[in-house]
Amino acid sequence: MSNLVEELVRLLNLETIEVNLFRGESRDVGGRSVFGGQVLAQALMAAYHTQSEKRHCHSLHAYFLRPGDINIPIVYEVDRIRDGGSFTTRRVVAIQNGEAIFNLSASFQVIERGLEHQAAQAPDVPPPESLESEYSLRLKMADRLPERLRAVFTQRRPIDIRPVNPSDFLKPEPREPRRQAWFRADGPVGDDLATHQALLTYASDFGLLGTGMIRHGLSFADPTVQAASLDHTLWFHHPFRADEWLLYDTESPAAMSARAFNRGQIYQNGKLVASVCQEGLMRVRK
Repeated sequence: MSNLVEELVRLLNLETIEVNLFRGESRDVGGRSVFGGQVLAQALMAAYHTQSEKRHCHSLHAYFLRPGDINIPIVYEVDRIRDGGSFTTRRVVAIQNGEAIFNLSASFQVIERGLEHQAAQAPDVPPPESLESEYSLRLKMADRLPERLRAVFTQRRPIDIRPVNPSDFLKPEPREPRRQAWFRADGPVGDDLATHQALLTYASDFGLLGTGMIRHGLSFADPTVQAASLDHTLWFHHPFRADEWLLYDTESPAAMSARAFNRGQIYQNGKLVASVCQEGLMRVRK
């Protein structure tokens, strides 16, 4: 496991401070508040820490309530709603300064065999080895980045992202609101499926809201844009490895009332392993 991936796994695993109570730190990825994918993944791991049986998450539904402060810890309180014969349900609330900033509901299931089908097919795109990494693309525009973003945006990240058709982060051209990117943890991870699910959950928030901005030629670097995740839903369909290439196919079918609706499908070796939906704030301020 590379140092960066090891640090991320440690960040997501949390400190136990009491029964059903956990504490996590934050990592700055360039936003004005805590990265949504981090809170999602930490809350998922908090729910995993309250299980005595080995069940795996099949879906999670979350709302972002307040911006998180990067500089102070986040406390995760888990409500053990139900432990059934086949399914386990957990509710997690993330707290800072005595206020809820986020809540999540997650459902876990015993592994069982059943009927299968897959209607969606992975898009035909170039392999990741032929594409330039997002890290390399950002280094090339470092001298054009705002000073407040430059140091963080040019750091190497634990998730290697390879955009299929990258746009100019600072001056994007309006185009169809759909894009694809390959991603994986930038180093080997163990065999614990919960850790792989947490890493995918973390990475699923990268670029999803930005898909809705493509149609309007906007990006997070634009000082007139106010953008934030409002909710996030994720379904896990099949086991996968987060340290092997995953293809993220995202689109934004609609935007309205300063909100963009975005969804994505994640494939590995042609198999649909996860689906994502999110609504985000997309407001242009005068």
